[in-house]
Amino acid sequence: MCGIVGLFDTHSKSEIDRRLLGNMNQTQVHRGPDEGEIYTEPGMGFGHRRLSIMDVSGGQQPLFNEDRSVVVVFNGEIYNYQELAKELIDLGHHFRTHCDTEVIVHGWEEWGEQCVDRFRGMFAFGLWDRNQDTLFLGRDRLGIKPLYYTMLTSGLFIFASELKALLAHPEFVREMDVQAIEDYFAYGYVPEPRTIFRHACKLPPGYTLTLQSGQQLPQPRQYWDVPFQMHDKSMDERELQDELIVRLREAVGSHLMSEVPLGAFLSGGVDSSAVVAMMGGLMKDPVNTCSISFSDPAFDESDYARKVAERYQTHHYVDQVEQDDYDLIDKLASLYDEPFADSSALPTYRVCELARKRVTVALSGDGGDENFAGYRRYRWHMYEEQLRSRLPIGIRRPLFGLLGRLYPKADWAPRFLRAKATFEALARDSIEGYFHSVSIMGDKMRQRLFSPSFKRDLQDYQAVEILRDHANKSPTKDPLSIVQYLDMKTYLVGDILTKVDRASMAHSLEVRVPLLDHKLVEWVSGLPASLKLHHREGKYIFKKALEDYLPKDVLYRNKMGFSVPLAKWFRGELRDRVRQSLLGKTLAETNIFNMDFIEEMLDQHQSGRSDYSAPLWTLLMFESFLRNIRHSENTVTYTNNKANA
Repeated sequence: MCGIVGLFDTHSKSEIDRRLLGNMNQTQVHRGPDEGEIYTEPGMGFGHRRLSIMDVSGGQQPLFNEDRSVVVVFNGEIYNYQELAKELIDLGHHFRTHCDTEVIVHGWEEWGEQCVDRFRGMFAFGLWDRNQDTLFLGRDRLGIKPLYYTMLTSGLFIFASELKALLAHPEFVREMDVQAIEDYFAYGYVPEPRTIFRHACKLPPGYTLTLQSGQQLPQPRQYWDVPFQMHDKSMDERELQDELIVRLREAVGSHLMSEVPLGAFLSGGVDSSAVVAMMGGLMKDPVNTCSISFSDPAFDESDYARKVAERYQTHHYVDQVEQDDYDLIDKLASLYDEPFADSSALPTYRVCELARKRVTVALSGDGGDENFAGYRRYRWHMYEEQLRSRLPIGIRRPLFGLLGRLYPKADWAPRFLRAKATFEALARDSIEGYFHSVSIMGDKMRQRLFSPSFKRDLQDYQAVEILRDHANKSPTKDPLSIVQYLDMKTYLVGDILTKVDRASMAHSLEVRVPLLDHKLVEWVSGLPASLKLHHREGKYIFKKALEDYLPKDVLYRNKMGFSVPLAKWFRGELRDRVRQSLLGKTLAETNIFNMDFIEEMLDQHQSGRSDYSAPLWTLLMFESFLRNIRHSENTVTYTNNKANA
């Protein structure tokens, strides 16, 4: 795994400041501690930080073709590089290394922009072709690896693995995007393609960007999408289960190439256990597995992880993480570069820290919930969809809207007793309802949170537009498949994969996600929705297929998640700290917030009358982000940017 950075002067062939490029490259040293190189020529420059995984003795980057007219910097792994290299050699190309990076330069020479269609893996890269005066960027299909870019007013185009490299350029203007702020407080992260900064974007998953001298910044081009094309119905359920295991084993096997120690995360959940089970049948040596335990049994899954480890005789390592591990709060702000409110980033950081003591590469089970409909919210959404289908929106909106307003709020109650939330969801259309279920702060809460001046700057923009835009592009009309598609476009890439990438790279650990192998994703997307969510059982066919491989109490127990006790923290150990942070000058001076409402939430939460732990954490991470970013001399402001929607 690596960190990449590049500069391209679209206006002239001026010399690139090598010292500045080196400094930008160095901001990502944690992504690649083994080697660091830069390359410049008139009008362009590339930097690379390397974590050596394949062809450890060779494969240094930036990497060139034979006549040095094409050069690439690359972050990720191309799992089918050996078969691609053979094909390219047969076509007359000459390879100087045994590294997967080299198939990118020769693939570009042979297939041009369509080269990405041939790559199987996780990747983000920048490629310069001097003969065509062209810069080409590509990002993998699911967004496993990150890629940020900006165009400065001077005409200098910059790209990098992390925002911190862009921030290191003195001409980058740190204006926050007003719409990105609205998105953050709805979702807990800033969804693609926005970033928290107006002048920086993320290249979306499954997209490329081609830029030439003298050209205005073009729109990215999509080369892949989740197909959701139904399979041949001639296969019965048992045959589909058998086929699933064959495809799962092949996907995991393709992710095992490495010249350095390799292992797996093992949480005790279905997804990571499935990956370890497949590894156990494919590897000659025992698998190295890493888990963390919690002292609080409500959060601890280590016994289930131990059962799987014993079954497959892995070399199993467990570290205990205490529930008061909140000293990482400020550390997270420096890792993510923009506000990020998933509190499971704390234990994720710790499990990556543990894994790096044993291995350099770890396989994880991320992606299983999105692929196989494992989230509980899918079950509730489909229940609400059944009710929505019985009444038109013209009747539902006023009827259930009134009931939602009249019914008391009951955060303390089980979900089925929280009728207020259900009524509010039924008053909405399908997309609004799903948005309501995934929002950290609902529409009404954000209305109270933001100041009058900030709401004017929003100009009626609402974060639900993100989901509407994706739903309009969805290749499927099936209600369950649509929300799976929405999660793959938003939550999976913006939250889950971002969390794992930053936490792992902070420890120079490469994490691979075989459940997001695009060939497996394509096949799984074509399974009938009824085999994913079957009655009340999520991941139905996945669990049935794994019954010969995993204990039933691992497969069919209630999902615990990977969380921390925020409500307890904010009423106990962090009581004073959270009040000082949220009511201090950092948030107040932005003019974004209604400070009276923040104080009201604090009072009600700390008195035990309400649970506002998630909104308070979201605010705490935003405050930490602001303090971290203001350590520089640049002023941070926010601005409306309708064009960046």
